Amino acid sequence: MFVNVIKSYRDVVAVCDKELLGKKFEEPVPAGVRGLVRQLDVKENFYKNSENPEPMTEESVRKIMEKMQEEDATFNLIGKKSVKVALELGIITEENVGKIQGIPFALVLL
Repeated sequence: MFVNVIKSYRDVVAVCDKELLGKKFEEPVPAGVRGLVRQLDVKENFYKNSENPEPMTEESVRKIMEKMQEEDATFNLIGKKSVKVALELGIITEENVGKIQGIPFALVLL
């Protein structure tokens, strides 16, 4: 997984599964709204930390997420592994998880 902690007033923890980095997923908005799509754009410059550009182990990601949860951070999660860790840590619940083209994601403001 890739992790990027973006420092701001409330830090943003961006986590994505490594195989999704650089990909884009789209599907039409439900309820027949024409011309609109829901989109996941897994951009390298957002999810990949320039100081540590290598993927991290699940254990390392878990430690960062635990620490940042205590720091009252915001989380942006994309992918089965990333979402699974957040579920296990209680950062999110199943109700927080959406899917686009079968790819799970969650946006969390604690």
